[in-house]
Amino acid sequence: MKPGYIDLNSDVGEGVGLEKDLLPLISSCNVACGGHAGNAQSISDILGLAHIYNVKVGAHPSYPDKSNFGRVSIQMPDVELIDSIRGQVSLLEAMLLEKGKPMHHIKAHGALYNDIAKDVDLARLFLKAVEKYRETTFIYVPYGSEVAKEALRLGFMVKYEAFADRNYNDDLSLVSRQFGNGLITSKEKVLAHVAEMVVAQQVVTVTGRKVKILADTFCVHGDTQGALQIVLYLTQELSHLNILIEK
Repeated sequence: MKPGYIDLNSDVGEGVGLEKDLLPLISSCNVACGGHAGNAQSISDILGLAHIYNVKVGAHPSYPDKSNFGRVSIQMPDVELIDSIRGQVSLLEAMLLEKGKPMHHIKAHGALYNDIAKDVDLARLFLKAVEKYRETTFIYVPYGSEVAKEALRLGFMVKYEAFADRNYNDDLSLVSRQFGNGLITSKEKVLAHVAEMVVAQQVVTVTGRKVKILADTFCVHGDTQGALQIVLYLTQELSHLNILIEK
């Protein structure tokens, strides 16, 4: 059987400090660029590691809210949110250009990611903020989401993202981190979760239902308990299922 390949991504530059160990194992990374975490120094450090380990680099903009780590929805004027997103993405882009490297993708963070998945007006606002990258840069979005539908309609380059370490509700929204079953921290359960999505193109939700899902890239959060051990386990065990990590 010919092996299949998946992209394995992780959120980095968020102060966890696993990047030196994590980047050799993943194929793309989402770099915090000032909204919820991150600064010029952390970005520079990650870009150096990404170059060494041939990891694709993307921007990870959020609501401008470091005190809540970007995990709380914020009501703010449209123009201010657009300016914030553009400023975050531009910071990473400028530092990549200095190194002669392209920006591979853009992935919203936290509450912004969840909000644009279900709110079509906010999805359009987010896409307006990143419209200059429509023909050059992938947008990582959840399958079936409002932002995915709008991005495809507007001609953006889309990659569907699924979460290796998060449980799903029946409507493909993520189970809230406020609940004890929001995160999956068992490496064996993460493997089964990912394998089901790759092989069967479906996800087993928290109610036990099997719901169709498509994914080009899978995320393990850098701040999930045991994240490094989970990624190590995935890279080893997925190969036994003829699923390989892109590099």
